[in-house]
Amino acid sequence: MDTTLQDPLVGQELDGRYRIEARIAVGGMATVYRAVDTRLDRVLALKVMHQSLASDAAFVERFIREAKSVARLAHANVVAVYDQGADGGHVYLAMEYVSGCTLRDVLRGRGALHPRAALDILEPVLAALGAAHRAGFVHRDMKPENVLIGDDGRVKVADFGLVRAVDSNTSASTGSVLGTVSYLAPEQIEHGTADTRADVYACGVVLYEMLTGTKPHGGSTPAQVLYQHLNEDVPPPSALAPGVAPELDALVASATARAVEARPADAVALLSTTRAVRAALTDDQLDAVPPQAKEDLSAGSENRTAVVPRPAAAVDDQDRLNHTSRLELPPEPPRQEGHRQGGRGRLSRRGMVTIAAAVLLAVALGVGVWYISVGQFTEVPPVLRKTQAEAEKKLHGAGLDVKVVNEFSDVVPKGKVIGSKPGPGERVRDTGTVTIRVSQGRPRAEVPNVVGMPLAEAKRKIADQGLTVGKVTGRFSSETAQGSVLSTSPGPDSVRRPETPVSIMVSKGRPVDVPDVVGDSVDEARSTLEGEGFEVKVAERQVFSEEDKGSVAEQSPSSDDKAAKGDTVTLTVSKGVQMVEVPDVTGMNVDDAKAELEDAGFKVNVEKALLFPGDKVKDQSVEGGDEAPKGSTITIKTEGGVF
Repeated sequence: MDTTLQDPLVGQELDGRYRIEARIAVGGMATVYRAVDTRLDRVLALKVMHQSLASDAAFVERFIREAKSVARLAHANVVAVYDQGADGGHVYLAMEYVSGCTLRDVLRGRGALHPRAALDILEPVLAALGAAHRAGFVHRDMKPENVLIGDDGRVKVADFGLVRAVDSNTSASTGSVLGTVSYLAPEQIEHGTADTRADVYACGVVLYEMLTGTKPHGGSTPAQVLYQHLNEDVPPPSALAPGVAPELDALVASATARAVEARPADAVALLSTTRAVRAALTDDQLDAVPPQAKEDLSAGSENRTAVVPRPAAAVDDQDRLNHTSRLELPPEPPRQEGHRQGGRGRLSRRGMVTIAAAVLLAVALGVGVWYISVGQFTEVPPVLRKTQAEAEKKLHGAGLDVKVVNEFSDVVPKGKVIGSKPGPGERVRDTGTVTIRVSQGRPRAEVPNVVGMPLAEAKRKIADQGLTVGKVTGRFSSETAQGSVLSTSPGPDSVRRPETPVSIMVSKGRPVDVPDVVGDSVDEARSTLEGEGFEVKVAERQVFSEEDKGSVAEQSPSSDDKAAKGDTVTLTVSKGVQMVEVPDVTGMNVDDAKAELEDAGFKVNVEKALLFPGDKVKDQSVEGGDEAPKGSTITIKTEGGVF
């Protein structure tokens, strides 16, 4: 039986503006409804505080004050707050209605996610939390239930810090902590304190859960889970999912460190680290197939936000809001009220005819108004996450035509419906058409076989497949024509994500010898090389060498290398021999003289006297102060007789 039909607020209108259509979630602090803002004619989510909490004036005052603060938190990944008010005993918050599902629904249906999908979800969550942290807010209740994934694939975070620590009597208390057991940081449990790093811890737990399909700490009672938070580190995801990269293990360990100071300072810092980790991972690591572990949801006490008793101590209040999920309900049948007319005496025949005509006219007008406003329309049934066949059957059963559009999705499994237009609950004329978007699975591109093609054609075919051209390198080949493709990496028929770079190895043709043109004039060298089929480039720099000034001093590649026809040979021109001033070393110790000459760039030849050779320099072949070619030999003679 659908218990939402028993909810007394369904069908009511709050504050003369918000018509409540269906109940979509119930939590410990409030109930969330799908409602229509009759003033602006838009669907929104209406969070109505439980009346037991609404009777606490201090709690309501804080609720209103923080609702106004969060309403100023404008971010694409944060569920927007539109309005706040009260109607009698009902205190409410009007928020953005996100048509889609929660991360909990995704994990329940798929178990563990690919690392790429997990990071695709985590990054916008951290962006939302980062904006909140920089604005001075702490979420305090991050969990998959509070991560909403819209039909259009956008990720949004709900329930930003509007409810703080209360006891079971809903009064402010220093002996209790509000939160979800599986995601509480150790300091929340032990001291009741929560700053931005408590959200970082919860995000680390959520990342672990996305990578493994299960929570890091489990138990049959909340107390067992709390004990593990305080005394055990979160294990590395790879212990349960061997394909998880070590970098992701380190990311989880950093975010879930039990010591507060060991975690990233806030969600902005964790987002920066997360993006660096993603950049360091290969496609194979990002697309690693996770184990098909399914989370056991029987332990409901771990998934609900609850008040957890702790020893009395001075603590800060803890914020919490329930997560938003969707529950589609059949519309209530229209209520009809009869009006009785009475009169004394008998009516004349003309009076009876007049009354009958008036009744028939009223009925006709009523039927006309009903048909114009309601009767000619059909409410679109929900088909999200159903197979294409199931969705078509349900829509056809409602008397609607179906148009199918195929799209890629990182989140929705292949063959399941991503969303519909018009959306669930919207009205469409009878026999109208509903467009459903069906997932084709994760986007993929196949590497084409371009081996043997000219490089330009190969680049074009790779781009046509949605891939990018990566590094182009060359290799000699006697079999493949010069300029044609030898191989690609990844190889042909490999499947990769769009925009993945493909490296190309191109044939340089048959290797040939490079002529030796060192010592030739530049014109002679150019003529020789171009005659052999090479391109020639003259380097701007010139060097000193033993070759004549203006001739070729160096060439690259050299005559000892192999090259392909069409390759470029770079020539470096000689500046001639470099002349250096010779130091005067006469009278110096032979060893000192030799060292000074060598430091000046000369080679040294020592000639010693045959009779009574001394250790002092008597003469040198080039006088000190004269110039000599650098690298030439200077002869020095020692004191003594007969040379």
